[in-house]
Amino acid sequence: MKVLCVCGLGQGTSLILRMNVENVLSAMGVSADVEHTDVSTASGMEADYIITSQELAQSLEGHSARIIVVNNYFDNDEIKQKLEESL
Repeated sequence: MKVLCVCGLGQGTSLILRMNVENVLSAMGVSADVEHTDVSTASGMEADYIITSQELAQSLEGHSARIIVVNNYFDNDEIKQKLEESL
């Protein structure tokens, strides 16, 4: 399973989200290749899931990946809930 964590520039925020997603998936016993990137690059990448904000999700409409919207990139409970609903 390939997961992209996406923010506007693909640097700080998406890296934090990636680390939290990796921790949550590991605790759930789910194996995944998790990467972080910017929204422009993500639109051309293959992925099963894209985790991002509501604002950036609109830019990724039409992507083959399932889009998961997270409001707080620091809230592992929210990340876990959204992943459980989507996986």
